[in-house]
Amino acid sequence: LPIFALTGVEGKMFHPMAFTVVAALVGAMILSVTFIPAAVALFIGDKVAEKENVLMQTAKRFYAPVLASVMSNKPVVLTFTVVTVILSGLLATRMGSEFVPSLNEGDFAIQALRLPGTSLSQSAAMQQQIEVSLKQQFPEIDRVFARTGTAEIASDPMPPNISDGYIMLKPREQWPEPDKTRDELLSAIQAAANKLPGNIYEFSQPIQLRFNELISGVRSDVAVKVFGDDMKVLNDTATEISAVMEKIAGASEVKVEQTTGLPMLAVNIDRDKTSRYGLNIGDVQDAVATAIGGTEAGKLFEGDRRFDIIVRLPDNLRSDLEAIKRLPISLPRTQGNNRVTYIPLAEVASLELAPGPNQ
Repeated sequence: LPIFALTGVEGKMFHPMAFTVVAALVGAMILSVTFIPAAVALFIGDKVAEKENVLMQTAKRFYAPVLASVMSNKPVVLTFTVVTVILSGLLATRMGSEFVPSLNEGDFAIQALRLPGTSLSQSAAMQQQIEVSLKQQFPEIDRVFARTGTAEIASDPMPPNISDGYIMLKPREQWPEPDKTRDELLSAIQAAANKLPGNIYEFSQPIQLRFNELISGVRSDVAVKVFGDDMKVLNDTATEISAVMEKIAGASEVKVEQTTGLPMLAVNIDRDKTSRYGLNIGDVQDAVATAIGGTEAGKLFEGDRRFDIIVRLPDNLRSDLEAIKRLPISLPRTQGNNRVTYIPLAEVASLELAPGPNQ
């Protein structure tokens, strides 16, 4: 029963074992009161004779004098027992509370987090800088590789500003200093990575990182979740909790998850101006959505494969706020005038880049 009370990684690991043991014991108990007596009566009959074997006779021969000696010296035995229990309790308070020790997987996992809104190309360049720097500084590293953003099969969706890196180590006999411990190497790698600007790191192990994420939704060993309605209050509270946790002995890589700071383009449409030009809100929104996000204009077929044809502005214009302000908005045609006239988007809307939610 105590094993069934375990939670987290311990519960995931030991619940199946506990269930198997309990099921085996229940099955053995049922057999011992049903099938076994019937089988003994059927196949053995009256030939059953109860007697002690040599092992039990030897055990009794040694156990009886010890039991008699203990019963004749009760004060001494009780005092020794109480002192042993007290000393064991004091020793338990100075021991670690980790139920399952951390498994040495032999490799490291490094997760690099960057500012929200960092482009995929910029993240890839920064990640390559990390990989080259670590590979050059540490001959113990065999290779370093990473995955940035979300793959085509989105089994683990991530924004483009986050990279999951893996540091594969050489066999210990190939290290320049084989006596160097794993913790010393990890500390040196952390110090070298922290010298590269623009990144926040989280070091773990490949399997451990995935296990933590599957259990609690975060990649760290310990997480504090704050719930509420006001995002500003949540961020302020999380920052205060982070400051307290950084002072705890043994805590490392304490950070607050990025929930805000993603730059977003806000298009504030002036309803009065659009009505004077004969436009409606939907016309302006459709034009902006096509220019920035893109609109499907058709399909391209290559054999049995098909691809959507998306129409949108080039990347250099989509990231240029002034160019978006000059985006032409077509005016409705008036009676007797078949010409299509345009006005810039800035005539009917104001644009600004404002930080938005990152999740």
